[in-house]
Amino acid sequence: MSEETWPLWEVFVRANRGMSHVHAGSLHAPDAELAVRNARDLYTRRGEGTSIWVVPSDAITASAPDAKGSFFESPAGKNYRHAVYYTASEGVPHL
Repeated sequence: MSEETWPLWEVFVRANRGMSHVHAGSLHAPDAELAVRNARDLYTRRGEGTSIWVVPSDAITASAPDAKGSFFESPAGKNYRHAVYYTASEGVPHL
């Protein structure tokens, strides 16, 4: 198997315990084990990671960036789902 046919992997790195994994980049590798090793060498050279996830790119389904407005807007009548819908009570000083 040549490098040209290796699948593309998305790499997520967690900097510290308790933090979220963040997308660090992409790489090509023949399998998951080598993808993790290559991700370690490529994205955590200075010891900045505590955990690495690799996911085959073709396993990821994403929303279309062009559909941002319509995809993320709340349906009509569902404004209560957002904090801006509510107002702070005047009689509650700590809010």
